[in-house]
Amino acid sequence: MVNKLKVAIYWAGGCGGCDIALVEMGPHLLELDAAADIVLWPAAMDGKYQDVEALPDGAIDLCLFNGSVRTSEQEHLARLLRRKSKVLVALGSCAHEGCIPGLANQMSAEEIMRRVYLEVPSMDNAAGTMPQTVTRVPEGEVTLPVFYDYVNTLAQTVPVDYTIPGCPPSAHQIWRALELALAGQLPELGSTVGVYAKTVCDQCPRVRQGTKVKAFHRPHEIEMDPQRCFLEQGVICAGPATRAGCNQLGKPPLCISAAMPCRGCYGAPEGVEDQGAKLAAAVASMVDSIDEAEIAKIVGGIADPVGTFYRFSLSSSMLRQAMAEERKR
Repeated sequence: MVNKLKVAIYWAGGCGGCDIALVEMGPHLLELDAAADIVLWPAAMDGKYQDVEALPDGAIDLCLFNGSVRTSEQEHLARLLRRKSKVLVALGSCAHEGCIPGLANQMSAEEIMRRVYLEVPSMDNAAGTMPQTVTRVPEGEVTLPVFYDYVNTLAQTVPVDYTIPGCPPSAHQIWRALELALAGQLPELGSTVGVYAKTVCDQCPRVRQGTKVKAFHRPHEIEMDPQRCFLEQGVICAGPATRAGCNQLGKPPLCISAAMPCRGCYGAPEGVEDQGAKLAAAVASMVDSIDEAEIAKIVGGIADPVGTFYRFSLSSSMLRQAMAEERKR
């Protein structure tokens, strides 16, 4: 009897979209089941942390870890699964870059708690009750994970062997990575799996005419030409700063195919350290003015600059480092 590989799948700080993408592999799940034993998958099966803790170190052949790390429980599982796994994969944008949860790094943990439990109009909390990490009750102690001051990526917590980007990754991309793992053909350690070296712009079929803009718009605010480059119509598109790979080889990127600008969820292309800075530079090059006041007015029309340029990558950005230094002062 051939020994099956042992695979773990874990969901930390994220929306669950990566687990849905795994389910969307469809019949390939049966192929995975035939080749591997899944020892942990909280979204799909009952499993206890104690079962993982009881395994010898390195007993898990492959772990797909999705979600960012914000709490002590998530950090514990990241360190535990790193120790128990031969190969640890950051699956999806939350594990890779921090993703949408990472935008919370604009506020401290204290500010978030105060906002959520005391200030939002829908909250009825006249007593000002706040979550406690330890609460004593007659039966003993009830504990909650510690809520850290920052959202961290998986690689900011433990060493990561491979990355599969995307929010969420495409099912075909996940299966391709699993095929390589099952066949023992994974690429060089540290590789980003299932993507291309080119940017989304390199794969985009839309026409670029070299024009600049006098204003920026959100997609619903104008009637867009379905053939022309989004940026040349004043609609922010993350294509110049985003790695390609969100669709099958030879097909246009997924969001572009749906007549929507690229959101940036596959992260920075090779050689780019900060995706948000790269996108900001690309957008700045589209401004049709040399007058400082007019430039400020045009750029001022961009809604939520941090959420626009760092929607997926704030946790892993240089801006996050600068914000952390500012908060210390």
